[in-house]
Amino acid sequence: MKKRIGIIEIGSNDTKIHVYEGNTVIYEKNITIEFKKNYEKANQILESDLKKLSNIIEKVLEYTANIHVYGCSVIRNLSQDELNSINSKLQDKYNLKIEIVTKEEEAYYTAIGCYNNIDYDKNICIFIGGGGSTELIFVKNKKIIDEKYYDFGVIDITDNLKSLKDDIPTISFDEAYNYVDNLIGEINTNADILILAGCDHLYWYNNANYQLLNNDLYSNEKQKYMIPIELSDKYDKDAFTISLDKIRAQSDNPKWFDGARAMKLITNSISHKINAKYLIPTKISMEDGIQNKLNS
Repeated sequence: MKKRIGIIEIGSNDTKIHVYEGNTVIYEKNITIEFKKNYEKANQILESDLKKLSNIIEKVLEYTANIHVYGCSVIRNLSQDELNSINSKLQDKYNLKIEIVTKEEEAYYTAIGCYNNIDYDKNICIFIGGGGSTELIFVKNKKIIDEKYYDFGVIDITDNLKSLKDDIPTISFDEAYNYVDNLIGEINTNADILILAGCDHLYWYNNANYQLLNNDLYSNEKQKYMIPIELSDKYDKDAFTISLDKIRAQSDNPKWFDGARAMKLITNSISHKINAKYLIPTKISMEDGIQNKLNS
């Protein structure tokens, strides 16, 4: 019988849940819990946010008791006393504790989940985007050739460009792009392909009705689609003139879209800095790499 493993990844804004049976995902979900935003307001992790985490754990317990909880972003920046206090509650209630993942480990595991099972002999760049950090891993022939780490994510951008979360933003695409472009700075390594990972990028592409092409560069079940840079540019600019509220209304997680435009600005800028020809949006996350490790 195949082993079941539950993996919960706590990020700044998104908490990701995956339950694997062997190598097959049998349950997955992204839940918006604004850990970072609420911590910055209250200077502590809120009990209401921990309650939401408890609800997630109880859902995963319906599938398996073999659960691993990993903390990224704001969780990795907690003091040892703060982390011990949270872990004490989780230990008492579920016999679980949060394992802290460094940003390098998070990027490494996510990158493995992207390049481990593809055959492509040119440079690829794996983008790992989140609420509080951004990472780039450059790979050629399944070997890492360059890395870049940024201490900002979509929450930091929307905190400074608040109208990005509005139905129609008051800031123009060019103004917002220049702000983000300056944050990213120079990138010295080029890549033909920018793989988007670290969150469910397809959630935006599907809900915003981007017309994706079948990925004919290589075959991988988790990387089935691609979009040429020129078409991606058009859609990303259009995102500043279409109603975000309409997109929210047809989704099952409307809060998720607060960071959508900021995420597209980051990926758009990076795609041009590395001279990419194609974007490959995925929902590959750190869990895909960790799952390989836990099953080995």
